[in-house]
Amino acid sequence: MYVARMVKISLVASAALLATLVAFNNITDYDSNFQFVRHVLMMDTTFPDNKGMWRRLEHPALHHLAYVLIIAWECAVAVVCWIGAVRLWSARLDPRAFNAAKGPAIAGLGLGIGLWFTGFVVIGAEWFLMWQSSSWNGQESAARFALLLGVILLYVSAQDPPEACDK
Repeated sequence: MYVARMVKISLVASAALLATLVAFNNITDYDSNFQFVRHVLMMDTTFPDNKGMWRRLEHPALHHLAYVLIIAWECAVAVVCWIGAVRLWSARLDPRAFNAAKGPAIAGLGLGIGLWFTGFVVIGAEWFLMWQSSSWNGQESAARFALLLGVILLYVSAQDPPEACDK
């Protein structure tokens, strides 16, 4: 079995497990990370008198909606990455089939990058000025997740040469 294919499968499965655990934690301990989302959206721990406060969302229903959408997105990342890992596993013995089976894995990893980079780094940190908060700032962990998923995406996306098989 080609070692690089096994590593790719393992990395996609690891990304799926990460998203599964994040979603599981957010569902089973809803209030902990809900408070994070609520404070970021309210911008109540950003610099005093900053000129971006007009962006804040103060309505609790919007906080819950945003959090539910985040959890749904995490679940989507998990499901699509699990599907990707299973499809890659099923095609592991044939390099051509393996290359053809990468679509769900690539999609799931892209969804994850979209969530943690666009959702948290771009929207949370920049639009809602999360970077100004010393207590509700998740940009480092979000950037770490996005970076890891990006590296995995690059590696998984690389075509496996059809003749590459070790016995």
